[in-house]
Amino acid sequence: MKSVDLVGSAVGNTFRSKTRTILTILAIFVGAFTLTITNGLGTGINRYIDDTVAAMGADDVMTVTKVAENAADDGDGPREYDPDAIAGAQEGPPGTTSVVAPISSADIDELAGIDGVVRAQPVKSVDADYLVHDGGTKYEIGIGGFVAGMQLQLAAGEQPDAAASDFEVVIPDAYLEDLGFADADAAIGEPVTLAVTDAERTQHELEATIVGVSEASLGTSASAVPNDALNDALFDAQSTGLDASELDSYAQATVWFDPASPADEVTALQDRLTDEGYDSTTVAQQLGTFKAVIDGIVLVLNAFAIIALLAASFGIVNTLLMSVQERTREIGLMKAMGMGSGKVFGLFSLEAVFIGFLGSAIGAGLGILAGTGISSALGGALLADLPGLTLIAFDPVSIAVIIAVVMGVAFLAGTIPAIRAARADPVESLRYE
Repeated sequence: MKSVDLVGSAVGNTFRSKTRTILTILAIFVGAFTLTITNGLGTGINRYIDDTVAAMGADDVMTVTKVAENAADDGDGPREYDPDAIAGAQEGPPGTTSVVAPISSADIDELAGIDGVVRAQPVKSVDADYLVHDGGTKYEIGIGGFVAGMQLQLAAGEQPDAAASDFEVVIPDAYLEDLGFADADAAIGEPVTLAVTDAERTQHELEATIVGVSEASLGTSASAVPNDALNDALFDAQSTGLDASELDSYAQATVWFDPASPADEVTALQDRLTDEGYDSTTVAQQLGTFKAVIDGIVLVLNAFAIIALLAASFGIVNTLLMSVQERTREIGLMKAMGMGSGKVFGLFSLEAVFIGFLGSAIGAGLGILAGTGISSALGGALLADLPGLTLIAFDPVSIAVIIAVVMGVAFLAGTIPAIRAARADPVESLRYE
């Protein structure tokens, strides 16, 4: 019997007992369907997190702060006052803040000289007074940072050009209606004015061109994002009136490293920074814990799907054992006519694989349809505040792997009946009643 005939015979024999085979396929379907949905959930959320990471920073960048001398006070009592310390981002319960030492130009040079650092520059934080368009209502707004390599999630337009000399800004989509724009596309190319107040209480206004409109996302705030030229100009205007020591004082620095560096080299660089008295964090680390939790949940859900597949494998064993018993005389006849034990084994193994393929293909197909429907429904309701999130997304490679794994499980489950059929004695089988 040729290989093509063997496959055709296996497919035809699968439905000799339709009810038994269909029930077995349904059992496999449950496991494959669950695996498809849970993997799609993990793919969708992790893809959204990856997009968020890109919107918060670049892969080859870490944020660095200098540890303050009084930062080691771990007691429950008050921290000793340090006149040179700078209040950083809030950490822990509401009302608590981290304290960092100011970073000077000399510190920037020191950071740039640490092994593994490609370059370093201070983070110039800007506190804007308002944003206004065409003499309309003035609105308070925050100013976000931007470095080359970041990919903001945009509703329209393009990323700000970090190397451009013209003033460019990306505004959040939440401001469109209030600023008088019909939609995101209508805002592109329009001028807006940003205002800052300096140390002498004098207000400065700078005009910039809208080059993009950003969407809200996990971990990002509704802030205007300027390019380097605009951010520097706002910072210089804000710093008017400060003495030299105050001008050379920054809360954070941005450090670039080789994007091709493996994880252990990045960790080693962070250890070297720690030894020099600096704290550092990459964008991926900021969301790493959240991603680990999601992966853990998906893993647990996948475990239930695997249990369902293992239960289905017993159904395959039962189906094929019954088939072997019912076809004992047929097996004896095939072997008496010269069919080898290997082909008999292959015949029943192919039946098991075909059952696994049917169950997994149907389960994966309906899983994709159900997941897409659920994701669309939630995207327009409960998850409407997270534009860009596709809760359940599907990767063709993952779907193919699921089908292949299920077929592999089916093959293993069919091994026992296939071996039993292959070892059948043709004389005894022909005498079987």
